Amino acid sequence: MDKTNAVYFLLLRAAKGRVYLTILATILSLSVMGQAEEASRRRNFNTENFVGLREFDPVSYFKNARPLKGNSKFYSTYKGITYYFVNAENVKEFEKSPAKYEPAYGGWCAYTIALNGDRVKINPVTYKIINGKLHLFYNFNGDNRLLKWNARDEKKQKAAADKNWVAKMH
Repeated sequence: MDKTNAVYFLLLRAAKGRVYLTILATILSLSVMGQAEEASRRRNFNTENFVGLREFDPVSYFKNARPLKGNSKFYSTYKGITYYFVNAENVKEFEKSPAKYEPAYGGWCAYTIALNGDRVKINPVTYKIINGKLHLFYNFNGDNRLLKWNARDEKKQKAAADKNWVAKMH
């Protein structure tokens, strides 16, 4: 091999190395960003031990007359939050489109998020599907916030809740 070919070979090899390093750095960056998103969701979502919806099956809210409690045998984890399901069919349905079934505002009371952005626990059987999205509400000690939500302009409430949720997420 003459000097020109040797230099060309070394330059080509160095360029390939930089490409590999760039690809590796990109993959690592995406991984770190994914982990950061999961950490943020775990901080901001209403969970117990990172299980959402107080163990209720998110698909059941859309398929049944009432939500059903899931079983830990049937579960799926989406971006750091685990959900339980009543059967394998609901797991498959969820995994086709998890964002469709996740509750609005991380599973916190939609009314209180709209009111002041505070995160207040929910009663998992007090809910409303709004524009294809699950909204949950506080309902304890005679304070049913779904009724309060329904008594007000839903479009304005939804806009306020959306704004407050984005402002409070961190």
